[in-house]
Amino acid sequence: MGFLKIDEIHHTYFTKTSATTALSNISLEVKEGEFVSFLGPSGCGKTTLLSIIAGLLKPTEGKVTLEGQPIEKLDNQIGYMLQQDYLFPWKTIEENILLGLKLNNQLTAEKKSYTYKLLEQMGLGGVEKQYPSQLSGGMRQRVALVRTLATEPKLLMLDEPFSALDYQTKLRLEDLVSDTLKSFGKTAILVTHDIGEAIAMSDRIYLFSPKPGQIYKIIHVPDELRSLPPFQARNHELYSEIFQTIWKEVEQVETEQ
Repeated sequence: MGFLKIDEIHHTYFTKTSATTALSNISLEVKEGEFVSFLGPSGCGKTTLLSIIAGLLKPTEGKVTLEGQPIEKLDNQIGYMLQQDYLFPWKTIEENILLGLKLNNQLTAEKKSYTYKLLEQMGLGGVEKQYPSQLSGGMRQRVALVRTLATEPKLLMLDEPFSALDYQTKLRLEDLVSDTLKSFGKTAILVTHDIGEAIAMSDRIYLFSPKPGQIYKIIHVPDELRSLPPFQARNHELYSEIFQTIWKEVEQVETEQ
């Protein structure tokens, strides 16, 4: 049995005058500790699927289970990292990173200590009393990751978390996030438009086609790349080969729209 199982998901958005099918016949499994990416053009239902997996949206048909349990019956098992850091500007970094624990009534001395260690591991020791406005965009995203990991979720959702950052910061954060998730054995799903990012960070890539969103192709990233940090993976000879292959597939998807 897969750690995360998505079984025959269909989803249609209804209005008074129309029905739009966003997803059709989506089935896949993710093993514990895997990093998979959902790649595809706008309108292919990637974020809708992410919301269904997180239990934020009930699908029209199908089900999602995590460790054999229906996703809607699980509490605090899923963490989100988004394009915007969504830190509260009037709260200190310390208050921001402890917020999830506080809301979940998990704010013990042990959890607090664990969260401070995470902050230090992210290279942010000593910023606890500062406010988000005093930090760079990359630093704020690292704070957001600490806040997400503090509650020790079993599954992480990464919804284009680096797209608002400059390129150098993005590359550094790819390495940091990848290394952090591997060291904690976390399972993660990345939604992205960036082919290079998907190749560099993933074990497996699901390419989606739109109208309605369906799995068009599954790309397995070779072990030679999976064993490398994202920055090094980008410089491997296999990287450009896979990039070209996926680029052609994406063009095919867009042609068939």
